[in-house]
Amino acid sequence: MSLLNSAQKIFLGVAILLAPLSLFAQTSSACDEGNGPLNPAQPAGTTPQQIIDKFAAREAVFKQARNNYAYTQDILVQTLDGITATGEFRLVQDIVFDDKGTRVENVKFAPQSTLRDVTVSASDYEDFRNMMAFILTTEDLPKYNLLYVGQQHVDEIDTFVFDIAPKTIEKGHRYFQGRLWVDSRDFQIVKSCGKTVPQVVATKKNKNAQEDLSPTFVTYREQVDGEYWFPTYTRADEVLHFRMNDVHIREVVKYMNYKRFGSTTRIVFKGEVKDDKSPQPSKKP
Repeated sequence: MSLLNSAQKIFLGVAILLAPLSLFAQTSSACDEGNGPLNPAQPAGTTPQQIIDKFAAREAVFKQARNNYAYTQDILVQTLDGITATGEFRLVQDIVFDDKGTRVENVKFAPQSTLRDVTVSASDYEDFRNMMAFILTTEDLPKYNLLYVGQQHVDEIDTFVFDIAPKTIEKGHRYFQGRLWVDSRDFQIVKSCGKTVPQVVATKKNKNAQEDLSPTFVTYREQVDGEYWFPTYTRADEVLHFRMNDVHIREVVKYMNYKRFGSTTRIVFKGEVKDDKSPQPSKKP
C-alpha cells in the first residue's frame, strides 16, 4: 500500500525489512488460528533437508498442474476506523492460462475505489497475482533460507513447519518471508503466513522517496480433485505504520471455481511422465 496525503502520494526513503528467521515466532499471532501445540522434535526417519527437497519437488509438480486450471479471484481491500470500513477496493476477475502457460486476467467486476489515505500499488497487484498464493519449487530453493521449527496439527492436518526468508534481495523482485506448514503426507504447502519483502519505509536521510507497505497475510489451501492443494483463502488485518500516519488495512482474497481446461502438459511425478490432455470438471474447494 502506498500512502496518500492531501490526494498526493508521499515519497519516502527505501529501507528493506528483513527479520531473522528466529524472530518470526514472536510476531506470528495473526497466523496461529487453527494451530495445535508446536512440537519442536526432529522428524522421525528423515531429515529437514529431505523434507524440503521432497515438498519443493511436489510443489513444482503442483505449479505445473495449476496451469491446467481456470479460477475466479475475488479481491477486497478496505481501510478501517475501528470496525467500520471507511473505504474499499474491489476486483473480481477470472484467471485463465493460454497454451504457453501465460496468465490471462478477465475482469468481471471493478467498481471505483473509495479507499482513503492509501492506494493499491504495483507491488500490491504483484502480491495478489503471485505472492499471496506462494509456491516454493525446487527452482526457487536457492533464493531462500529455510529453518525447520517442528511439527504441528493444523485443523485436521499433520504438518511440518518451516520458517522462511530470502537469502538476498535483488532489485525489482519480491519475496516471501514468514512461515510454511507442509502436509506430512502429501508434501505440499497447506498454509502460509508472513509478508512480502522488501517493505519500503521512511528514513531520516531521505524523506522524499516512495513508501510502500503491505500487511501480514495468512493463506489457506484446500485439496482439489483429490490430489493438489490449491490456495482458496487469504486474509490480512493489520495497522500499517506509515511515517505520516497509521492506516488500518483489511484484505480478503478468495480463489474460487477451480476448473480444469484443455491444455496439454507433461506432468512428472514419482518418476513417471503422463500427458494431461482432456479437461475434467473439478470439485469446488
